[in-house]
Amino acid sequence: MLYIIRHGKTDWNNEYRLQGRTDIPLNEEGRKMAREAAKKYAGIHFDVCYSSPLVRALETARILLEGRDVPIITDERLREMCFGEFEGSKDCFLHPEWAIYKFFKDTENYVAEKGAESLDELYARTGDFLRSVVKKDLDAGKDILIVGHGAMNNSIVAQVRGIPRKDFWTTAIPNCELIELGESISPVK
Repeated sequence: MLYIIRHGKTDWNNEYRLQGRTDIPLNEEGRKMAREAAKKYAGIHFDVCYSSPLVRALETARILLEGRDVPIITDERLREMCFGEFEGSKDCFLHPEWAIYKFFKDTENYVAEKGAESLDELYARTGDFLRSVVKKDLDAGKDILIVGHGAMNNSIVAQVRGIPRKDFWTTAIPNCELIELGESISPVK
């Protein structure tokens, strides 16, 4: 079975700042969320956990799986989407003139600029991870947990469930909420 969860909260989450690849740690609220998630999901079996190497995801994975014999493997392909010069920006939803605004409000027409990663680049790296790692583990009968980020997680969910880009944000995962994605995946293009 494949499961995916988003990291706990950070100060930047609370300030509505774009984090992207900026390596922001969990705050106390985020750590508490991860501890609560550990209790809530204690009955779910995981053979392996793949995590983003960014500290907020990796710390969430460690807290979530504390005391369990589950290896945590980091993979660069699970890092959050890069938002380029927009990282650290506050309240991007109030700035329709910013290119990054379109990513959240009109995703299928988003054009990356100012060092930001494109949706095609995000899908390429997460799709490669699904094909080269997840599919093999699922085919071997393993229960997999992915610990990641908002946009990165959505790219995985969209690819596994065949969700069109225009509906990219319809399955947004709240902080420290686990969703089940199934026992198998079709090969991702």
